[in-house]
Amino acid sequence: MESRQRWRAFGAIAADFAFETDAAGRLTFLSPDSVLGWSSSDLVGQSPSCLLADPGMIRGAGGADPFRAAITVRRRRVWLAGSDGVAACFAISSSPLMDNGGRLCGTRGVGVNISVEEEVETRAAASLRRGEVLDRILGQMRNEITAPRAMESVLATVMQAMAGVGAAVFGITADQPISGMYACGGDPGPVLASVDAMLRRETPEIQLGHSGTGLQVLACPVVTRFGERAGLVVWRAAWARSWDEDDKLLAASVTGIIRIVLEHETIQRNLARQARTDPLTGLLNRRAFLEETARRIDRLDREDLPGTVLCIDIDGFLTHNAELGHDQCDVMLTRMAELLRRTFRPTDLLARLGGDEFSVWLDSSDDLTAAERAEGLRVAFPRDVADLVGAEFPASLCIGIACRQPGTHEELDSILRRATQALRDAKRCGHGQWRVSHDRAG
Repeated sequence: MESRQRWRAFGAIAADFAFETDAAGRLTFLSPDSVLGWSSSDLVGQSPSCLLADPGMIRGAGGADPFRAAITVRRRRVWLAGSDGVAACFAISSSPLMDNGGRLCGTRGVGVNISVEEEVETRAAASLRRGEVLDRILGQMRNEITAPRAMESVLATVMQAMAGVGAAVFGITADQPISGMYACGGDPGPVLASVDAMLRRETPEIQLGHSGTGLQVLACPVVTRFGERAGLVVWRAAWARSWDEDDKLLAASVTGIIRIVLEHETIQRNLARQARTDPLTGLLNRRAFLEETARRIDRLDREDLPGTVLCIDIDGFLTHNAELGHDQCDVMLTRMAELLRRTFRPTDLLARLGGDEFSVWLDSSDDLTAAERAEGLRVAFPRDVADLVGAEFPASLCIGIACRQPGTHEELDSILRRATQALRDAKRCGHGQWRVSHDRAG
């Protein structure tokens, strides 16, 4: 009796509860009188499994059952359920009880509530895991130059880290359905409908939901500093574990990287456009016009179709520049660009080659079509800029036209020379003229 009292006192000091079980595994002793809100008197005679938050947890964990210890067990972590349904993590240490014949007759042990420590360790482990995932993503991104390759690395890593079956970045516009910008893993089609509604919500928070096929979906909105809207979406199988707080934190961290990739892509796209366009008018520059026209000619040869180039010059532009000043002449050039856009098809190539020199390439059009367009330009341009120049110095255009007939295999340089010569011929005839080159390349 003295030994039992001593053991009970030590147990009360060192642990949150102490217990004993018999050979059948039933509780024969519990201290203190209440454990996790359960009365000790009600638990005595019961199997300890009634305390387990998940009875299958011990059987599936591969370790010794601390309530039926055949050997000494030290600080085995077990989740126990309180009377209020809230689970708590305990570190249980126990040892077997033997009878005088050396046979196992029960277990004696103590439990210490380590829920706070478990939560701290879990958060630390989750934080470390997120850090490792982000380090891996950033390490892979350093090896990728283009935005698409970088995004592929990001999605592949986040899909693996979050146990997803697919991941994608969707673009969001106000008046269009969302569209997949990048995808990895499974087909994003089954999640499109649910994702559209989730990403268009006003709240910027992470959204959780299910697709029509039962897939678990996590959607995290992204807004770049350029105002572009997108969303990271990861989806799991219906039978997989549910999304938890760690998944949300990881997704939120990854969206910061995705935002950088999207902004980098926008900058790359703008730089590429600036390298190909005239900064004043927004038309193609000389280099882009020549490159794109050469590609168009290759296609026309395959399809046996004609193509026509117009070379356009503003008459007396240097005089206008001296009389009106650079600012007014810049306005004249931008109005010229607007006139070209109104006159020609969206598929035609419009370019400012430099100064007051413009050029247009017409796919599948002959010199008759080009002449009609040239006449329209000749008539409209003076009217469009009349408020800039006044009656004393009227503005006009001279235009040279050259058609590349199918089957001739005429080089671009030759077509441009003929159009330029036609432009000179028009200028010799006075202002506001157009001419067609009737020469044919040999």
